[in-house]
Amino acid sequence: MSAKSAISKEIFAPLDERMLGAVQVKRRTKKKIPFLATGGQGEYLTYICLSVTNKKPTQASITKVKQFEGSTSFVRRSQWMLEQLRQVNGIDPNRDSAEFDLLFENAFDQWVASTASEKCTFFQILHHTCQRYLTDRKPEFINCQSKIMGGNSILHSAADSVTSAVQKASQALNERGERLGRAEEKTEDMKNSAQQFAETAHKVSQCPFHSIPFSF
Repeated sequence: MSAKSAISKEIFAPLDERMLGAVQVKRRTKKKIPFLATGGQGEYLTYICLSVTNKKPTQASITKVKQFEGSTSFVRRSQWMLEQLRQVNGIDPNRDSAEFDLLFENAFDQWVASTASEKCTFFQILHHTCQRYLTDRKPEFINCQSKIMGGNSILHSAADSVTSAVQKASQALNERGERLGRAEEKTEDMKNSAQQFAETAHKVSQCPFHSIPFSF
C-alpha cells in the first residue's frame, strides 16, 4: 500500500472523509521549533492533504500529516477549512517548479514538493475543488502555469479521453450498421431474384408441349 493510500485509510476514512489528493513536501525555510514541541521524535515526512466530508453539506479541508522516522503510522497535525485558504502561490509560471506557498487566514507556509509533477497534480485538484465547493470567497492562485488553471488539467484530460473513446465506439457501430444494412439489401435482392426465377420456371413447366412436324 502506498503512503497516500495509507493516509487516506488511517487519517480520513475513520472520520467519514474522502481524500482527494496529497503532496509530499519539505519546508523551504527551516522553522525554529523548540525540541519539546516536536516530542523529540526526530526526522519525519510531511504531507499536505486535501479532503472532503462524505456527509452533506460537503466540507473541504487541508490537513498537514506527518510520519515520523521508524513509525509506520501517520499523525494528523494542523488542519484548515478550505474557506480559510487565501492564496496559492506557484512561485514561477514559466517553468516546472516544485516550490509553492500556501497562505491561510492565520498561517503561512513555504514548501517544496517531492517533484514538480506531484505539485502540479495537487494544484490541479486543489483548484478544481475550490471552484466546486467554494461559492463566495475563492483563494487567489498566482504565479501558476496555465495547465493548472485551464483545460489541460488531468480532470479535463480524463474526461476528454472518455468522450473520445465513446465517440470512436459510436462511429464504429454506425459503420458496422451501415455495412450490415448494405448486406441485408443485397440479400433481399438475391432473395427476390431467386423467387422471380422460381415463379418463371414454374410457369414454363405448366405450358403444354406441342410436337413439331418434320417434313422429308
